Amino acid sequence: MNNSILVVVIASGIAYGTPLLFAALGELLAERSGVLNLGVEGMMLVGAVMGFWAVQNIGGPGGTTLFLAVLVAAAAGAAVALLFAFLVITLRANQIVSGLALTIFAGAAGLSSYLGNDLGLADAPAKHQFAPVDPFGLADVPILGPIVFGQTWLVYASWGVVALIALYLTRTRPGLNVRAVGESPQTADAMGISVSAYRYAHVVAGGALAGVGGACFSLALTPQWVTGLTGGAGWIAIALVIFAFWRPELCLVGAYFFGAFQALPFTLQARGVTIAPELFQALPYVMTIVVLVIVSSGISKRRLGAPGALGLPFVREER
Repeated sequence: MNNSILVVVIASGIAYGTPLLFAALGELLAERSGVLNLGVEGMMLVGAVMGFWAVQNIGGPGGTTLFLAVLVAAAAGAAVALLFAFLVITLRANQIVSGLALTIFAGAAGLSSYLGNDLGLADAPAKHQFAPVDPFGLADVPILGPIVFGQTWLVYASWGVVALIALYLTRTRPGLNVRAVGESPQTADAMGISVSAYRYAHVVAGGALAGVGGACFSLALTPQWVTGLTGGAGWIAIALVIFAFWRPELCLVGAYFFGAFQALPFTLQARGVTIAPELFQALPYVMTIVVLVIVSSGISKRRLGAPGALGLPFVREER
């Protein structure tokens, strides 16, 4: 029963959806503050390459090394996000153009590829990697065993992050403040809330989560470094936030849906069924077009519940 195609696809979908979930949660934080970040793909790639570099060069026990590697990946993603935040918050550059430029700068043909080649990471097997764990000895339970209890620590950590962000946005004063900043920065500023500080903090935090999402690829799913390792996952993560109506719990559902969609070809190939890979490779780019169309439509934004000031720079003198 545990080897049925449905169970395998769901369990694999959770694994493949975890990097999407981390990145989508990071994008959700940025967008809740009113900043549209299209540089997620670049942040994921930088996080992936730096996380892999860390696991190759930090000594010590495997568990400690992997934990530190994830922290390095988060710091790398946060650093790239800080650059993006400076452009769009301090300099008030166009958020869409800046995000696309950042992905080109840090993406598969830019900084991440340079770092991977310059640091000699290509074609080197990972010294340590995240493997499925069974902390409660329940992985052999029918159906639920491989789905819930046979995942990596990254999967379990992502569930905790979903719960924390959901509680943060709905049950804490800073969470309510950031929602106010995203809806009406002029009103928030009049209430004494620092719009720039909240936007900086949430864009950088979102970049850190995107970096962790990239590390999920290089340390768990495909424990190695190759150029363009994330394969457009950042674009899917951006689309996920919109399709989840800017709610973290729905990001989890959407991430696992797209994760199952990505895992399906491999599952079918293992059973002798071949599907043209181009169908799945085109998905990130289709999602990007859909996202840009939705975000550019004011009516759609209001109907979907998007933050009212999403994508708009804040100029204090205009209040």
